[in-house]
Amino acid sequence: MDIQHCKTFLFVPANRPERIDKALASGADAVIVDLEDAVAPEAKDTARQALAGWLAAAGDSQPVLVRVNAVDTPWHAADLTVCRASGVAAVMLPKAETAADMERVHATTGKPILPIIESALGVHHVLPIAQAPGCARLAFGKLDLAIDLGLEPADDDREELVFQAYRAQLVLASRLAHLASPVDGVFTALDDGAGLSAYARRARRDGFGALLLIHPRQATPVAAALAPTAQELAWARRVMAATVEASGNAAVVDGRMIDAPVIARARRMLGAVA
Repeated sequence: MDIQHCKTFLFVPANRPERIDKALASGADAVIVDLEDAVAPEAKDTARQALAGWLAAAGDSQPVLVRVNAVDTPWHAADLTVCRASGVAAVMLPKAETAADMERVHATTGKPILPIIESALGVHHVLPIAQAPGCARLAFGKLDLAIDLGLEPADDDREELVFQAYRAQLVLASRLAHLASPVDGVFTALDDGAGLSAYARRARRDGFGALLLIHPRQATPVAAALAPTAQELAWARRVMAATVEASGNAAVVDGRMIDAPVIARARRMLGAVA
């Protein structure tokens, strides 16, 4: 599994192991078996046992990610033990707040880590977290961050303004740490297909490269929304053709002068579908 290029990460509860195979067949690029928010405290141990059983049966034929419980919970250490299994491709660490926690989880499991930045301290330390050994990619946890900071996001375009400052820090840290574009938080309205596509397009525009999903039917529209459109690809091909024809001289495409940043953007778009 190439986590750097995954666009869709689908959560499935660890206490419903019969859903893991269905999730793997959903078309999502990666499946995250969740031991944290999707599992009640009294069900944590049985959920972990169910996951261990599924991993033993599946081996490494269909690798999954596992979201463990946070470092300050009584279930964290046992969760990490399960994550040593060969079928676990990476560990998702919720409420990641320090590089030391990242190093400890990576050393214990030997797996790549996807930290979720979802607290004030996590945002404050996002660059050292991104640069920590084993960090594969950053993820944004807007719901918990809102609670931690006392934010009140709305279900419209104002949400973008509420979170923009924090989202930008993940994009910047990812670039400085040479990571793939970060993974954006969940879209919780299950019956709003237009809203989901708009949300994913906004994520792409803001520098995010993937989304966390809560339902299998979100996988296909999100993947489509994160990919360059046919119009964008046609523009990119015109830019590259004009660049070749100009042989290093100035060129104009669609009435606009093209320069090095424009050419780089066109090349990146075409590389995304190569």
